[in-house]
Amino acid sequence: MWDWLLSPVDPSRAHDVGLAVSWHARLMVLGWGILAPLAVIVARFLKIMPGQDWPRELDNPVWWRSHWMGQSVVFALSIGALVLVLPADLSQMSLHRWMGYCVLLGMVVQVALGVFRGSKGGPTAPAADGSLRGHHYDMTPRRLGFEAVHKTLGYVVLVLAAVTILMGLWETNAPRWMWLAIGAWWVVLVGLFCILQSRGMAVDTYQAIWGADPQHPGNQRPAPKWGVRRPGND
Repeated sequence: MWDWLLSPVDPSRAHDVGLAVSWHARLMVLGWGILAPLAVIVARFLKIMPGQDWPRELDNPVWWRSHWMGQSVVFALSIGALVLVLPADLSQMSLHRWMGYCVLLGMVVQVALGVFRGSKGGPTAPAADGSLRGHHYDMTPRRLGFEAVHKTLGYVVLVLAAVTILMGLWETNAPRWMWLAIGAWWVVLVGLFCILQSRGMAVDTYQAIWGADPQHPGNQRPAPKWGVRRPGND
């Protein structure tokens, strides 16, 4: 049994990678196979924490801090993993490498979107002059564009990263236990996602932060998509 688990998935090829490639793989699997999807799950389902007295207790920052800190670690791991395999011979680029660069490009775009998403505003983060105006509170076109692109690109990059990891496992002829461990972890994540979604824990960011009062401009807009509910309208 142990021999089978430790043997390469393709018996006709050897599993022989150098130190740099092995650490590149470890960092990318840790970042994109483990931490990135966890950060997405936290951001989607924990905007209102279990036991939180919503709507009397608003704007719980746990989900936001966990999301950006987790993705910051993913960014750092990705840069470290990239450095380990540079310089690359562009004339011998495999599909795995090209897809990896697409993942990194998507990551950079996501970081830029986060930096330029605009101001928050609202009762919990008023402007210096006391005004409640803010891109998020007012749900300006800039904020609406950020949310649409950030969420769509985020899921696309996650799927692309998963495929890239699988291609890397095949390219390096990884042992069977690696395939099984990563596959089992992803099954757990998908199962957790489905359970939390079925329990209605994907709630509107706007209402999680400011409540359901219709005086808030964002609550006057149509309900969000993506299987997200507005708890104040239930």
